[in-house]
Amino acid sequence: MTEFQEFIFPLLSCLILTILLGVLFRKRTNSRLPPSPLAFPIIGHLHLLAPIPHQALYNLSNRYGPLMQIWLGSVPCVVASSPEMAKEFLKTHEYSFSDRPTSAAVDYLTYGSQDFSFAPYGPYWKFMKKLCMSELLGGRTLDLLLPVRRDEIRRFMALLSHKAKAGEQVDVGAELLRVTNNVISRMLMSVRCCEDEDEAGSVRMLVKETAELTGKFNLSDFIWFCKNLDLQGLRKRLKDVHERFDGMMEKIIHDHIEAKRRRQQNNSGDEAVRDLLDILLDIAEDESSEMQLTRENIKAFALDIFAAGTDTSAITVEWALAELINHPETMEKASQELDSMIGNNRLVEESDISNLPYLQAIVKETLRLHPTGPMIVRESTEDCVVGGYNIPAKTRLFVNVWGINRDPRHWENPLEFQPERFLSGEFDVRGQHYEFLPFGSGRRGCPGTSLAMQVVQTSLAAMIQCFKWKVNEGSVDMEEGPGLTLPRAHPLVCLPVTRINPLPSM
Repeated sequence: MTEFQEFIFPLLSCLILTILLGVLFRKRTNSRLPPSPLAFPIIGHLHLLAPIPHQALYNLSNRYGPLMQIWLGSVPCVVASSPEMAKEFLKTHEYSFSDRPTSAAVDYLTYGSQDFSFAPYGPYWKFMKKLCMSELLGGRTLDLLLPVRRDEIRRFMALLSHKAKAGEQVDVGAELLRVTNNVISRMLMSVRCCEDEDEAGSVRMLVKETAELTGKFNLSDFIWFCKNLDLQGLRKRLKDVHERFDGMMEKIIHDHIEAKRRRQQNNSGDEAVRDLLDILLDIAEDESSEMQLTRENIKAFALDIFAAGTDTSAITVEWALAELINHPETMEKASQELDSMIGNNRLVEESDISNLPYLQAIVKETLRLHPTGPMIVRESTEDCVVGGYNIPAKTRLFVNVWGINRDPRHWENPLEFQPERFLSGEFDVRGQHYEFLPFGSGRRGCPGTSLAMQVVQTSLAAMIQCFKWKVNEGSVDMEEGPGLTLPRAHPLVCLPVTRINPLPSM
């Protein structure tokens, strides 16, 4: 919003033109549209979204209802703020809302939307979805790459043990981001991206800058007469990030191809565990494949995995630990469950999670209060009628997950952290219950749900099992910061105190 305010005065020069266009548009549509707050010329309702959009939209929905229309500049949007409306859009009218809107940043960074997350709904997207579920992120591949995740958790516990012995505080979010970066980079391309500080700074900064640029307000995306202008200087930054990422991926792809050639020469191809990049390269070379993957497809998919699979998992664990510090009785129950089921002679494993229902409930309650995707964003491909209102094609949809998760009609004491509400096992995380959509729903639901839950639950379990956590203030503030993935406003800095040491090498 700050960037927008800098340009408000030159934009107002087109006030009269916009009013005339608005009048003509209303006459042309002559249809029943959802209720809408009063909009300003040119900017529409952009001024109402500060400082944090999902919170602002939640407050607006309390006044205008579970389905309302807003204009982001010249872009028409609808906002769904109830489970019933979410179901209408994501299930009943799913086919009409299976596209994702693109932006200048996304289009540039993903090689012209040649990735998976933002690719238009069609044959290529369907092929990649099937590939994700059967090969790339399917159960067999996740099982084969289990040693990678186990090793990174053990390294993380060793680091925390060292900090505990030295009496040093830990920036929990930063360390978790290092762990998830290493997990994803090793699963994707067999490289620990945070092995040394220079490389860590490079890869982590790429991920951070990508998230920042894709979530940044860009005038050219919302104000029609700014489409070809770069008033905020974002194109230079986009070009820099794109070139750095492209150079990194070209080198890694080249190394993978060379390694594969050497294995074939030595007849040792069957001995190596393939990472996700190996699988993608094999499919790209397979002439009988349903679709031929290009180099750009592979690099864009790698960017998706990095962007979606690192900070989201780290942020969820960070929020969970913050809630547990503020609710010591819940922390104690989780510790007792781990002691009872795991003991103190070994570190908790992914295979143990099914026997830890209270831990699972803690993670679900964290995702309810602090969803890393606070809004599901889609775009309509055709005119349709939802809730008795006409929704034209090319309308952007926002399903306010953050607001729905706080609906008092569906959740008792919705603002309180109560993991016990999930012990019945009634709610899963895969988009079947529209009052709880942490990973989206339907065709465009997150294909990495299984991986995310494995990383989040096992990381949190190990942190609870091995350490107690103290903060200087006695409690943790729960203020949200701006961003696409619901970051904390302030870092969670804690002192780990050794509780048990199930790994003597730690």
